[in-house]
Amino acid sequence: MAAANVRPVIVFDLFGVIARNQTEDDKRKLERIAGVAGDAPAEAAFWNVYWACRPPYDAGQSSLDYWSTVTRELGVTYSKEIVAALIEADLASWCDVDERMVALIAEIGASGRTIGLLSNIILDLVPIFEAKHGGWLRHFHALTYSCRIGVAKPDPRAYRICAERLGVATSEALFFDDNERNVLAARQAGMAAEVFTSPEQVRERLGLP
Repeated sequence: MAAANVRPVIVFDLFGVIARNQTEDDKRKLERIAGVAGDAPAEAAFWNVYWACRPPYDAGQSSLDYWSTVTRELGVTYSKEIVAALIEADLASWCDVDERMVALIAEIGASGRTIGLLSNIILDLVPIFEAKHGGWLRHFHALTYSCRIGVAKPDPRAYRICAERLGVATSEALFFDDNERNVLAARQAGMAAEVFTSPEQVRERLGLP
């Protein structure tokens, strides 16, 4: 833990904390494109494979290779047009943000606190997300993306790389993530970490009004 009289560097996860997770409408759109909408077993199989194949994608795998793996695991064949539509819809589904958290990030940044981002994010999404949200991303002193460092949370290397990029030891960082598994891994890597629940939680933890 950081010394009591030293304000820790703040590290945020992205999706489920600042950026919103996929909406139900986003999911239904993907199901329609994949041809599984309305078939409960097929929908369940699609999402099981979608998530099971995600770790290599987060660590830098290309979109085409990811969807090739998904289709192979599902035992289906999609045309190039369908794969392109799946990629486009999937990328678009991860671009919305919680404006309350965006305002809070700007406030923390303006206060002089050092803040970093540690996100499991796919390579093709980075330029899209940065083009849309570059205005507030500039408040971060380091953007650590899993797809660019080759490892994804909860791999302990991700937390160490993030801390190194911020110029601190892991013990000098406080991390917020909505995934308990990632929070536990952060603690094991030496960070103070909390499961994110709301902007109000962050404000209270940082002693902000």
